[in-house]
Amino acid sequence: MAGLLAVAGCGVAFGVLLTLVRLRWDPLYHADHSAAAWFNGLVAPHHALVTVLKAATDLGGRPMLVWLVSIGMVGLLIRRQPRLAAYLVITGVGGLILDPSLKAAVGRLRPVVESPVAHAPGNSFPSGHSLGSFVAYGALLLVFLPAIRSRWRGAAVALAAAVIVLVGLTRVALGVHFVSDVLAGWLLGAAWLGVTAYAFRLMRRERGRPVPPLREGLEPEAGSEIKPAPDEERLLEHPRSAVAELVVGWVLVFGALYGFGMLVSYHAQGTFLATLDDVVPRWFADRRTGPLTDLSWWWSKAGDTHAVLLVCLVFCPIALAAWRRWRPVLFVVLAMFGELGLFLASARVVQRPRPPVEHLDGPLPTSSFPSGHIAATICLYAAMALLVLGRTGRWWRWIFVALAVIMPIGVATSRMYRGMHHPTDFMGAILLAALWITALYWIVRPNADSDRAGRESAGPDGAGPDRTGVDGADPDGADPDRAGVDGAGPDRAGVDRADPDRGDPDRAGVGGADPVQAGTPEAGRATETVPRCG
Repeated sequence: MAGLLAVAGCGVAFGVLLTLVRLRWDPLYHADHSAAAWFNGLVAPHHALVTVLKAATDLGGRPMLVWLVSIGMVGLLIRRQPRLAAYLVITGVGGLILDPSLKAAVGRLRPVVESPVAHAPGNSFPSGHSLGSFVAYGALLLVFLPAIRSRWRGAAVALAAAVIVLVGLTRVALGVHFVSDVLAGWLLGAAWLGVTAYAFRLMRRERGRPVPPLREGLEPEAGSEIKPAPDEERLLEHPRSAVAELVVGWVLVFGALYGFGMLVSYHAQGTFLATLDDVVPRWFADRRTGPLTDLSWWWSKAGDTHAVLLVCLVFCPIALAAWRRWRPVLFVVLAMFGELGLFLASARVVQRPRPPVEHLDGPLPTSSFPSGHIAATICLYAAMALLVLGRTGRWWRWIFVALAVIMPIGVATSRMYRGMHHPTDFMGAILLAALWITALYWIVRPNADSDRAGRESAGPDGAGPDRTGVDGADPDGADPDRAGVDGAGPDRAGVDRADPDRGDPDRAGVGGADPVQAGTPEAGRATETVPRCG
């Protein structure tokens, strides 16, 4: 009952605020404009603060919220939670419908300030960022709260509330909304979120399921299924040694990259590589056409930071939902961050000029060697292909292999066509990606759980699941004849150890060997007189 009253209160408060805005109530009108002018005078002189506010306000932007809800929905469907996925979609779509329709109905203009620092299209009331962030983050919290440990749930609620408040404040500080716009967005978001949560709880009650308090989430029984990595006990077997190996590997790859870059940039005159670097850019420049230039722009965009980040933000959550482990995600993240560091460091120290042709992308802050676009593309698609190949035998795994070949070639061709790189810059990108991905795969072992599962199902030499423990021993000790050290059972329990089955310390032998040798008369008598288990 208290929850219904709170939802109704939010709805009533929104209606009152809407009426006051429509009537242009003087106290509210003056308060809104005074606050807008005060925030503008505070923020406008500080460009760094404006940059931070613009970055923070994107947390409530439509692209971010659509991505969060879409990824959450796909993950829930992969984990076979269609009701929660439907709740996310319905709640999110409802927020998208309410925002533009109410703005059109109210027709309130945005604030006009002395020193504008940001611009936004459309009308002002209510704030779409405030409404959308309340609905999206609130819905995600209700859905995934059961996956969070009880002691951390309060922190999760506080974090979501802080993000929602921060987004609302940035809209006022940037001068694109009045304070009343933000308050209306929060009230409407709370009302809509409460209505959809109440409808979900009614559906559970009608189906004879218990209706838990909202502090436990919408479906507490789904907690184990929607945890990000329920099947993973630890991220890395030896994290400290892995970090040391990563640092050493990165330094060695950088050394190889630096040596090759200095060679092709300053010490390859008169060689085939120098001829190649001179002829190929000119050949592309002489054959430029309008359609090819447009096509090269799109191919080049496929390897820039935004495209690579977008693919990562789609692939990693889906991989986490499907494989239920963080290690594959860690592999992709380290691949991209390591590539970025290697590219920036080597470009800084090599300082190679770009080809002596027209640069269609204009001046860039980094030097020519190696190509960051190509290196990032190779690392990303190669990492995804390695993960998929190691974890599925389905036909569609070859799509990722094809992408790992086609995407780098397309990006490399476009970068050379646009006059931004030499052919040996492409070679440097291949060297970077090949060495770094190899080192990372060896250190992180992203498919270790899949490989282990395959060994446990087949056993050594195809012996089957009863011979899959350490050195072929049954890890559960299910086979009493083979449960000891190095696969030895209790009859072969080690050096100077008594036979626990026979209880005769004089028959333990050295190395667990039975003093009665096979093939002797004593062995036959021992077999008749001493019964064996299993």
